[in-house]
Order: sequence, then structure tokens, then C-alpha cells
Amino acid sequence: MVVGLGIGLAGCGGGDGGSGASGTIGTADNPVEIAVWGWEPTLKQATAAFEKENPNIKVKVTNVGSAVQTITSLQNAINAGSGAPDVAQFEYHALPQFALAGSLSDLSDKGAKDYADFYTPGTWSQVNINGGIYGLPMDSGPTALFYNKEVFDAAGVTEPPKTWDEYYEAAKKIKALGGGHYITADTGSEGSYTMLASLIWAAGGRPYEIKDAENVSITLTSDPAVKKVADFWQKMIDEGLINTQINSWSDEWNRGLGDGTIASLNYGAWMSANLLASASQASGKFRVATIPQWDASAKPSNGEAGGSTLAILASSKKQEAAWKYIDFVNHERNGINARVDNGAFPADRETLKSDDFLKGSAKLTDYFGGQEYNKVLAQASDEVSEGFSYMPFSAHAMSIYGDSLGPAYRGQKTLNQALADFQKALTDYGRDQGFTVTN
Repeated sequence: MVVGLGIGLAGCGGGDGGSGASGTIGTADNPVEIAVWGWEPTLKQATAAFEKENPNIKVKVTNVGSAVQTITSLQNAINAGSGAPDVAQFEYHALPQFALAGSLSDLSDKGAKDYADFYTPGTWSQVNINGGIYGLPMDSGPTALFYNKEVFDAAGVTEPPKTWDEYYEAAKKIKALGGGHYITADTGSEGSYTMLASLIWAAGGRPYEIKDAENVSITLTSDPAVKKVADFWQKMIDEGLINTQINSWSDEWNRGLGDGTIASLNYGAWMSANLLASASQASGKFRVATIPQWDASAKPSNGEAGGSTLAILASSKKQEAAWKYIDFVNHERNGINARVDNGAFPADRETLKSDDFLKGSAKLTDYFGGQEYNKVLAQASDEVSEGFSYMPFSAHAMSIYGDSLGPAYRGQKTLNQALADFQKALTDYGRDQGFTVTN
């Protein structure tokens, strides 16, 4: 049994506050308290709604930082054997690392096994790991093309590209505008990890496979879809059609989105709220489209970029209370509405089809020039293909992604060479952690 991964087995510790066995859920006069770690802002509203309906359970939500910082803090707490919360938020790609190390509770026997049809296929597949269910989907990130219509129109691109060939032609026209305009920016930094993965996912690539708790396959160098995406992106780099100087999530990146010099992004649906907050000067100019396809005549295929789940730590002594919390926030209607009404992008099928959701918010409707943007994002969610998984040490993969892929964006090697280096580094790391890794 593999117990490495830098996090070890979750044999002790647990959330601070309260006491009692796993079945204890407290009373209104003597409530039990559970500890939750998460960064998603709408947890505040969802938690308030939960406590109103469940006065016997108090919830202490702590934002320990970004998704990466949360993972690091969890690893440290689990390794120390104390200080871990009862519930934690995970990006989907990081979940296998903790599930296979025995650090999370399998939710199958708590009722989660009956929820498969409740969630979108893409998100449900991300919480099913090695035969167990290790979280309830919280939000989703179907990839979409967010584009500045004003810039596209100025370049003579009157419709969003429906294929990657059209995207390539659009990139040339936007570059021809001058003034530092590019169709997008990408430096191969850590912030691009899930973006590239989502494009590989959409192209049909399945370069990572968790065969069981000890055996993993990494086939970045032999998966045809990976090569297809890498070859296309290499052409974009070689011809200078993307900005390779501005890192994702930097102040300069936000300025580029605001002034139109970065004219589009292929990112998760949650990007809507980020654009509103960080590129407000572009209000009214942006629109949303489904991502380009490799074959216009084939059934559309999409991937997910980001999204997260709530999971219960195996070390928690308040399993029942923790389950009631994540079930409310991610499965019960009042919990989901509390989050979606405040800007979260849903992971459940019912919300994605509801009139209220499809109508969208007034602020974002204005930002997207009156477009019914959520209808496009709901379509993007419907097109997410099943069967993609991340490796059980994805947090480590993200941490070395920039060092491995970045040189390809600086002309020091090709993307295919960089992916080969990335695969070797991941293979070596996995074997050091006790996995049997095949390529």
C-alpha cells in the first residue's frame, strides 16, 4: 500500500473544537463544532444557511489561502498528526493525492453512492477514485472561450472561432492590429496547468490513469491528443501569435484583459466573476463562446479547467456532522442556491437547467454586453467528456509545471520535449513515493 505522497496516512488529529464520537452531531443547547478549510467566498453564505437550519452544529470556516496554500497546509497538518480540519475544499486535480493516501473518508456508505445522476458527469467522475467516492462536487469549471468582441471585430473576426483552424486565423488577424495585441497570453507558468490539461481533455486525451492505489500510468509522450494540442500550441508560439511574456493571474495579465491587448482566454466558467472583478474596464466588451473544436463535424467535446469539491478528512472525529455539512452545501437545494446566488458556478444538473441560473446576474449580463452568458456556459458543461483523471500527485505536478514547460515558451525547447521532461520528472517522483508508474 502506498503511504507516501508527502502526506502520509491520516491516522490521528482532527478538527478543533467540540468533542465526541463520529456519530455526535450535538444539540441546539450544546452544539458540536466542525472546522472547515476553504477559499471559495460563497462558503460564507452557504455556511450561514446551514447553521440556520442546523442549530446543533456550528461551523468554523477558515480561509488558509489559495488552493495551493490550502493543500500545503493540509499536508503539514496531516504529517504532524494534529490540526487538520474536519472538512476541506480541494481542487479536483488534487483530490486523488489525498484519497489514495488514506487521508479522506470514503463517502459511499454515507449516501453519496446514490448521487451519480445529480451531478454533471465531468465533476462526478473527478470524485470517484479507485472505487470510492471521496468528495461531493462543489462547483465546476467547464472550459469556455472568453473573448473581447470589440477587439475581435476590429481585427475582422466577426464570429468566435468554431474550430482551432479558425482560432489560428483569428490569432493572425489580432496580431496584425499591432499595439501589442494577442489572441491570448501563456507563459507555461504554474497558473496554466489546468488550462492545458483542459484542452488535452477536450481533445480526447487521457494521459493519466489511476489503475489502483499503487499503479499509475503517465503517457504524455504517447497520447495522440496530447501531441495534437502540443503541436498546435507550438505553431502559435513559433509564429509569435500568443503573448509569452505575461504570466497568468499577474497584475499585467489583468491589465491586458482590461485594455484588450489580451483578447481572449480559454478558461473555466468561473472566469466570469474574475473578469468582472479584475478587468472591469472591459465591461460590455467581452462575450462567451464554447471552445473551438478539432473537427467541426464531430460531436462537440470539452474539458474542465478547475472546479472544486468538499471532502471529509478521515481523521475527523465528527464524521456525521461533517457529512451533514457537505451534503447541505453541495447537494441540498438551499445550500446550492446560497452559493450560486452569490456567483458560484454549479456542479449539479438541475441548477444548470434552471431558468433563474440561465438568466444570469444583472452585473455579469451587463459585463457580457447583454449576452445570456450562462446559457453558453451550461452548454459548455453539457459538452464535457467523461473519463479524464489526474494523477495522484497532481499538486506536485502543478508545482513543477512552470520549470518543465516554461522553457518551451522561451524558445529553449519544443513543447513536446518539455512534456517529455515533465513526464520523466513525474515518473521519477511517483516511483520515489512508492508507486509503480508506467509510460
